[in-house]
Amino acid sequence: MTSFLVTNDDGIDAPALAPLARALSRLGTVTVAVPSGERSWISKAISREGEIEVSRVDRGGIDMWSIGGFPADCVQIGAFGLMDSPPDLVVSGINIGSNKGSAYAACSGTLGAVVEASNVGIGGIAFSAMSVGLWKEWVDWVFTEDAIEMWERLAGVAAGMVEMVLETGLPKEADVISVNLPEGANMTTPRRVTSLARTTYGSLFAGNNGIYRHSYDGVLHTSGDVEGSDLHALDSGLISITPIRYANTAPLGDSLRRRWES
Repeated sequence: MTSFLVTNDDGIDAPALAPLARALSRLGTVTVAVPSGERSWISKAISREGEIEVSRVDRGGIDMWSIGGFPADCVQIGAFGLMDSPPDLVVSGINIGSNKGSAYAACSGTLGAVVEASNVGIGGIAFSAMSVGLWKEWVDWVFTEDAIEMWERLAGVAAGMVEMVLETGLPKEADVISVNLPEGANMTTPRRVTSLARTTYGSLFAGNNGIYRHSYDGVLHTSGDVEGSDLHALDSGLISITPIRYANTAPLGDSLRRRWES
C-alpha cells in the first residue's frame, strides 16, 4: 500500500490540512507531520541547534504530529523518525496562497518541504491555492466555515492528481512538482504543464529606529515572456503543473566563459 507523508508551512491549524489528509487516505496510508505554527517564507531551512518538540494532536478527527520546527524538519523527522519506513511520496500543502514564479518558489516553505524530500531520495508534490479576490480579505475568509467547501474540493483535486502521478510515475527529469490551484478549481478544470516564470519582488520590510517588520505589498515583477508559464496558466483560470529541476546550470556565452576561466 502506498504511504504518504503530508506536511505544510501553514502549521497545525491550517484549514486545508485535514481535508487533504482525508482525501489522500483513500489512496494509501497517511502520516501527517507539520509545523506547530505558521512557517511561511522559510524555504528549506533546517533546524541545527537546540531541540525540536514533537507531540501528537487531533485536528478534524485526524491524528497528526505537531513539530516545533520548519517544513523541511517535518520531512526529516516524519520520514526517518515517526514512520516505520520512509514514505513513497511527500505531499505538501495545500498552501494558503499561490507559489507561482521563481521568486515565490525559492522562498516557499511548502516547496521547501518537497525539496528536502528530493534531497533524501523521496518524491514530492507541493500544492498551493491561489486567491482571486483581495489577498488580505481572502486570507481571513479561508479560516471560516464558508471556506470548508473550497478546501474539501481542492483536496479532492489534489488527491486526484496524486493518483495520476502514482499511475504515471514522477518524471526522472524533475526534482519536485509544484501545482498551483485556482480557488475555484474542480475535477474538470483544465490542467497545463507549465514552466516556472522568472519573477522578482521588491522590499519585504518597512521600519525605522532599528525596528523593521515584514511589509510585502504582494507585487511580483516578471522577467521575459510568461507564455506557457505557471503565471500564464493561473491567470487563465487553469491548474498549473510545474516540474522543477534544481540540479541544473545556466548556459554561458563563449566570451564570458573565456573571461571567467582565464
